[in-house]
Amino acid sequence: MRSAASGMQSQQTNVDTIANNIANVNTAGFKRNRLNFRSLLYATLRDPGSATTSTQRNPTGLQIGSGAEVASSIKLNTQGDLELTNNDLDIGIQGDGFFRIDLGNGEFRYTRDGSFRKDSNGSLVTVDGFKLQPAITIPQDALGITVGQDGTVQVRVAGSESLQTAGQILVTRFANAAGLRAEGQNFFSVTDSSGPGVQQQPGTQGAGFLRQGFLERSNVSVVDELINLIQAQRNYEVNSRTIKVADEMLQQVSNLA
Repeated sequence: MRSAASGMQSQQTNVDTIANNIANVNTAGFKRNRLNFRSLLYATLRDPGSATTSTQRNPTGLQIGSGAEVASSIKLNTQGDLELTNNDLDIGIQGDGFFRIDLGNGEFRYTRDGSFRKDSNGSLVTVDGFKLQPAITIPQDALGITVGQDGTVQVRVAGSESLQTAGQILVTRFANAAGLRAEGQNFFSVTDSSGPGVQQQPGTQGAGFLRQGFLERSNVSVVDELINLIQAQRNYEVNSRTIKVADEMLQQVSNLA
């Protein structure tokens, strides 16, 4: 019964994870979560290889498991579809890398959400007002902004026929992006598992290219999540049925007494 209960708890966590994936299907730059499971401790009643006679040994032994648990969750950093928005301040990353965001208190966060805005000073900021780093400032008299695939930001100002460079957007790559800590608000933070971030010019040494006027959609597939949800529900029901059968067996034994 306890083994089945551990399976029910694991599947409940699985359902919660799937629900979060589905809830964020329209969240820009969201990466779906996947749970990994592992078996709990085994009770060894007879060791494999134990002697059965003076010349023979047990080939398999006898071990009874005690259920399952959630071992870990992992962010699957596969590329999401790039959706055309025609907004000059929407920037999608096609390939590997994250935007680096300055929280203003000496800390930095990382995101794939490239829906930027201009603040009162012309700086590119997130929807919550945190500045993109390295900082990009658009002149107040700019008539248009162009972001190249390599991250070069150019603007056209009134009275000038040529484009002026306003800055360079860099992307940050990690040795193990799956080791980043999800912080909410589409932000990730560095951990010992992710390793330190390395800022690179887009399109160089494996870094992704930038696409102006596009936003990266969530990489969640609703069809796949619904299939996973049905499987989790069926696994939960089977574990629940196991508890019911064990209870009926105990009831029969009690009636015999």
